Amino acid sequence: MGEIVSGLMIPFIGTAAGSACVLFMKNELKNDIQRALTGFAAGVMVAASIWSLIVPAIEQSASMDRMAFLPAFIGFWLGILFLLLLDHVIPHLHRRAGQVEGPKSHLTRTAMLVLAVTLHNIPEGMAVGVVYAGLLNGSGTITAGGALALALGIAIQNFPEGAIISMPLYAEGKSKRASFGLGVLSGAVEPVFGALTVILAALVVPAMPYLLSFAAGAMLYVVVEELIPEMSAGKHSNIGVISFAVGFSLMMALDVALG
Repeated sequence: MGEIVSGLMIPFIGTAAGSACVLFMKNELKNDIQRALTGFAAGVMVAASIWSLIVPAIEQSASMDRMAFLPAFIGFWLGILFLLLLDHVIPHLHRRAGQVEGPKSHLTRTAMLVLAVTLHNIPEGMAVGVVYAGLLNGSGTITAGGALALALGIAIQNFPEGAIISMPLYAEGKSKRASFGLGVLSGAVEPVFGALTVILAALVVPAMPYLLSFAAGAMLYVVVEELIPEMSAGKHSNIGVISFAVGFSLMMALDVALG
């Protein structure tokens, strides 16, 4: 049980560590650095979605023979549609433009910013929770190393995300401590939703392939909707592409080596 608790906390620690950058840096991250970090995060999330979520989901449905893809297919689309719905209900973030777009709201920009990042962290917490739930229930397709690889991969991508959030808040006039606190708060949903997913999955073991691919769909939605446009914006977009490749290959190696 201690292994599961620590695994659920690893992504949150990544967000907190990234948010702490505001305590040591004087200026906002340069655009090229933001593109590189965002591209790296996107690569990590895509690799994690494939090797840690979709592939185990298909392997767990092997008894369905040629239709083994069906639970993963259905779960993937449910994840996409779920994030699409949330993106229409809750304002989402366009970091480079420095704007938060969404339905008209009386919330302050800072509150909308925290809501936007919290939205993106929900599927990440769910993804880790689903994998550890599978480990807890003795799924042969999920190993302790693979679960740890996913948690570490998401923590790696959370580090730049924490910095990208806390630094603009400080640039807007928030104190360093307040910016750090809001950055940490945005990641607090990850262990919470991870734990809830573990509890749910433990009760509904047959739904595991659907839950795994649901988390994958939600994560890939975030990549395509938010991260890829960010890493490709402006001049020298190859910086984001190269960083994407580095993140993808690193997460792939981690998952296979630890799995």
